[in-house]
Amino acid sequence: MVEAVLIDLFSPPANLQSNIQGLLCDMLETIEKRSSMPAPFVYVMCCQRQGSERKGEQESLLPALRDFQSLKRRLEVVCALTTAAALYTIKQRLDEKDLSIIKVILPTLRKDLMKVYIDLLFTAVYQFEFEDLQVAFDCENLQIAEPCSEGQTLPTQVVALIQSEIQMYLESLPSLKGELTILRSSLIPDDIFLHGFTTRTGGISYIPTLSSCNLFSSSKRRDPQVVVKENLRRLANAAGFNPETFHRVKIDHANAVCIMGKTEPDSYDGIVTNQKGVTIAAPGADCIPVLFADPVRKACGAAHSGWKGTLLGVSMATVNAMVSEYGCNVKDILVVLGPSVGPCCYKLPHESAKEFHRIDPKCVRLFDSANPYIDIRRATRILLESGGILPENIQDDSVTDQKQNVTFCTACHPDKFYSHFRDGTNFGTQIAFISIKD
Repeated sequence: MVEAVLIDLFSPPANLQSNIQGLLCDMLETIEKRSSMPAPFVYVMCCQRQGSERKGEQESLLPALRDFQSLKRRLEVVCALTTAAALYTIKQRLDEKDLSIIKVILPTLRKDLMKVYIDLLFTAVYQFEFEDLQVAFDCENLQIAEPCSEGQTLPTQVVALIQSEIQMYLESLPSLKGELTILRSSLIPDDIFLHGFTTRTGGISYIPTLSSCNLFSSSKRRDPQVVVKENLRRLANAAGFNPETFHRVKIDHANAVCIMGKTEPDSYDGIVTNQKGVTIAAPGADCIPVLFADPVRKACGAAHSGWKGTLLGVSMATVNAMVSEYGCNVKDILVVLGPSVGPCCYKLPHESAKEFHRIDPKCVRLFDSANPYIDIRRATRILLESGGILPENIQDDSVTDQKQNVTFCTACHPDKFYSHFRDGTNFGTQIAFISIKD
């Protein structure tokens, strides 16, 4: 069932411009009479000319809107200077109401363009159908329409212009939830390495569980890649690294490690490099983002360590890659555990808890319960120390008194961090990043 209808009047063809109000009236009448109850939300997208007031644009369409009382609270005119701005505003309205099935009524000549905008600004969470503006008012069933097909046939130059328009618009948006904040460890020498752990503030993501500096996009979440890219650009500017030489792990919740400069695996949870100016990163939203730095051999690494990766030894796999690839001495490697869910909050089923109990009974609290509390940080420290990492070279603020606290519990601090455990499926992600300075 269609949940929302988007009527694109941003750039109507010349033969329709003289009767745009009549055409809009016909479409709204069809929506009002033919749609199932409740009626879908309706968004009319139009162009705001440079220097004109939005109110004036809306008033020009008022005669066509006055008589649709059943749609009154579900009808909105969105005027903007660009298609990107108008469509992104409508996306916010859809996300506020958790709507995902959208019919787009638009001129035939605009369809290929609109598909490119939609591919960039939306994810697979949404379903789009398209209908020709000129025949829309003859439609007898709002649920019959052409589904969104994959791909596009526009020239690459046009696609590039659309990408540029979207990028410029996103760059113009204000930061949300305060300034962009980066946590840094006093253990990693800042004269050799650039590093940090992000928090959730200072980006443009507006969906509550993703707001505001979300740094991961997937087909299951509502933040598109272009928004994540803009958040990363703002982080790179604040931190001082080049976003074009940025590499993050491809999560598999296992223990594979990527060696920068060699063939990249399809998926991996650890990454290492000795190349200057290359920034490597690992995400975390309850799982531990772990950073590794060897100031002697000037090499570094990053790992994503969830409960599965912890049990599979992803942190020591990353250390071993630094030793074998760059000749690092395990006693020189510094390790910092970033913001992650603490033993105060994190639970696993009893069968999984048994594996942590084998590492150390102190890794499990209330072991005899169906869902014991788990300390994945303690397990990570034990495995690192058993692999030769010196205890004093591991920063975990839950057990050490460091001047700069980085190992917060993500679930306990909703104002600072994202948490899958706390927020559910549509959760945001922070990252840990590190690079070797030139």
